[in-house]
Amino acid sequence: MFRPGCVPRQDCEGDSRMTRVSRLPSRQIKTMGMAAALFLLAACSSGPDTLTGAKRQVGQPYSVNGATYVPREEPGYNVVGIASWYGRRYHGRRTASGEIFDMNLATAAHPTLPFGTRVQVTNLENGRSVVLKINDRGPFVRRRIIDVSRRAAQALGFVQNGTARVRVQLVQPAPG
Repeated sequence: MFRPGCVPRQDCEGDSRMTRVSRLPSRQIKTMGMAAALFLLAACSSGPDTLTGAKRQVGQPYSVNGATYVPREEPGYNVVGIASWYGRRYHGRRTASGEIFDMNLATAAHPTLPFGTRVQVTNLENGRSVVLKINDRGPFVRRRIIDVSRRAAQALGFVQNGTARVRVQLVQPAPG
């Protein structure tokens, strides 16, 4: 007959005896469980973007063509300006975030928003809108505020024109 908290044990001579099983106090189990959960959560939050593998990073100031750009968080970002698009020439190359550029994904280049930031881009000429992930730096042409992938330009309806007047609004800050 078994008693709660005991298990049968057999010693070297073949005797069957009952042995007490040690139990951890429930408080200790809860503490260890919480510690494990926090460890796993921390490991996930500091890891790469699950879609593309790019890590969140704000970045250091940099200069292009004599202009200095300072990457930064910009809560409430809402800007109207000119968008352009890029595709085949950069397809398969590394972006500034470290991921491989795919002209068929909904991504964009912005000079200062952190990598991984989600923005809504609306073509003010036709009302079309798309949500894009910032994964590169640019554009570095005066008066342009964002470069979008070929796929995004198709969705926004300006592949043929090459540029469009758009509104760019922050949808979701970069994870992390």
